[in-house]
Amino acid sequence: MIENEQPVIANSLWSATANPVVPCPELQSDVSADVAIVGAGFTGLSAALHLAQMGRSVAVLEAQTPGWGASGRNGGQVNPGLIEAPNDAIASFGPEMGQRMIRLSGQAGQLVFDLIAQHQIQCDARPVGWLRAANNPRGLRSLEQKAEQWAQHGADLQLLSRPDVEQALGTNAYIGGLIDPRGGNLHPLNYALGLCDAARAAGVRIYGQSKVEKLERRGPEHLLVTKRGQLRAGRVLLCTNGYSGPLHRGLQRSVVPIRSVQVATEPLSDELRSHILPGLHAPSDTRRLLSYFRMDAEGRFVMGARGGYSVQATRARLAQARAWSIKLFPQLAKVRWEFEWGGDIAATADHYPHLHDFENGMAAGLGYNGRGVAMATAMGKVLADWASGTPHADLDFPVTPLRKIPFHPFYPLGVEARVSYYKLLDRFGL
Repeated sequence: MIENEQPVIANSLWSATANPVVPCPELQSDVSADVAIVGAGFTGLSAALHLAQMGRSVAVLEAQTPGWGASGRNGGQVNPGLIEAPNDAIASFGPEMGQRMIRLSGQAGQLVFDLIAQHQIQCDARPVGWLRAANNPRGLRSLEQKAEQWAQHGADLQLLSRPDVEQALGTNAYIGGLIDPRGGNLHPLNYALGLCDAARAAGVRIYGQSKVEKLERRGPEHLLVTKRGQLRAGRVLLCTNGYSGPLHRGLQRSVVPIRSVQVATEPLSDELRSHILPGLHAPSDTRRLLSYFRMDAEGRFVMGARGGYSVQATRARLAQARAWSIKLFPQLAKVRWEFEWGGDIAATADHYPHLHDFENGMAAGLGYNGRGVAMATAMGKVLADWASGTPHADLDFPVTPLRKIPFHPFYPLGVEARVSYYKLLDRFGL
């Protein structure tokens, strides 16, 4: 179970199958570091590890435990690239920076697998590629356009016919697909815990149960105050993503937390496993309210989908995820479901991750729009470069102004309205 979480989204498969961990102590004294990092998810842990390898003194403050948020709850898909097509990045950010974004995001999956190999992280990593499955002709056209654009930038993505997808997935629900060989899947919580271990081995101090209650500038330093201690640092990285709170209200209001939920079965029989996802891919479909599904290392079928904010809505979405699983794979009708859980991702208004420099020795990276395994890892490296003094022009991701989303306090209403609209479009294949 996920500790200190609502029961309706706490029964997590990843928590139940997590590797043994050495607890991170609570901060209970006055300490100092070159760089303070708030948040021990993929972004913060990647930044900490890369900074330590650069010779910097680093301390991480985590309100719960490493990987507690979306980093330890997601579907474990290692998805290369950005949500928007490559040429859109060039149109929005210019040829030079656009190319850097394309390169960074395209190589983000390989960065994940390289870190896993380098630090011998035990997280059931499978570099089998990321498969997108098209529900309808609109979805298939979008995949064809993505493949064409990525080919212009040196990436060989393979379009799949309907029989190819059926053979790879074991269901005839899709009309075609696209596989990106640079992706794959893993156990997300164990990946986060592995990054934590690697960072600590490199000299990073990581404090759990150490929520930052106050953050202020004092001369050339920042002071971060927790319940029982305080940390002084020259530079601060805010790596809180969809769990950004009132510590920096502008940051909190620059993204919308979107609830995602997952359900998982008991381990399937060998017979079922031979017919469901035989290639061990972790596909996602092309619906606007997309579904994503996979097998874990012990043969449990896992389905993920958009969640709800209330307990009632969350339970309904969990039931819908089970129903959709059975529609795709009728063999699952008599299988017992063991786990159901969820968490919040951070969505941005422009669908791009955001990198912000607050021009006071503090920066933030967040907003991965559901692609956080690869992109948060990559953003951590970019933040490490920033904290080491790399100029904006030489970073591999653009530094953009912080923009608050209008009417942010009412985001649950807006999200639910958009969900209803997307559901209608998906129903008619538009």
